[in-house]
Amino acid sequence: MRILIGIFCLAAVCLIRADDNGHCYTSVSGVCGSVTAKKVAFNCNAKYAGVEKVMNHLQSYAQTHISQSFQYLLMSAYFGNYEVNREGFSKLYRKLSDSTWENSIKLIKYMGHRGDKMNFDAPLDANYTQFQLSESAYNLHELSSLGISLDMEKVLAEKADRIHADTSKHSPEYHDAETINFLEKEFIHEHSENIRELSGHANDVQRLIKGGLSDPSLAIYLFDEYLQKKLA
Repeated sequence: MRILIGIFCLAAVCLIRADDNGHCYTSVSGVCGSVTAKKVAFNCNAKYAGVEKVMNHLQSYAQTHISQSFQYLLMSAYFGNYEVNREGFSKLYRKLSDSTWENSIKLIKYMGHRGDKMNFDAPLDANYTQFQLSESAYNLHELSSLGISLDMEKVLAEKADRIHADTSKHSPEYHDAETINFLEKEFIHEHSENIRELSGHANDVQRLIKGGLSDPSLAIYLFDEYLQKKLA
């Protein structure tokens, strides 16, 4: 065992410069030297660049995704019940719930990949809390539900933009190219597509309602049928 530890220490010394004081090498030297391992702060982690500066924002971003996923799920259940019977709207919000949940998992995995973990006590984005619905507020009509969904998606998009702006700073203390790439690849384009789709749906429904039909509920019914076919 002592021989193996000696070989490991020698390899570490060869691979890591001895003047990297305060970094992983210092921890390795402490374990291999006369100081007992229990007294050494082991600093070999995956953190680098400016990720620590935005980790709290990433945790809040993930927490907001989780909360929105459950809100979409409740909206889906409401429109799918036998009284409301809007299967197309139910499918739309179930799809948004699933994708938002999957994105929260991506964020949690990314935080682990970068040497940190999810804080499930992280605060929700302040701009989102105004769109949280109480139990009695799920008696929504179709157009208002699209409006709330659009605003919720914009909260996520703007949060991603703020994190992107923080990590794009030229200061080495904040700049983090990996987080920039992660946000652009996994989130920013998707938010843009969701916003475009929901805003289009809201305007279509509004035009159908004001289009001169004697019964606006017929317009809603036809649009719901369209959503069912689109999301089948």
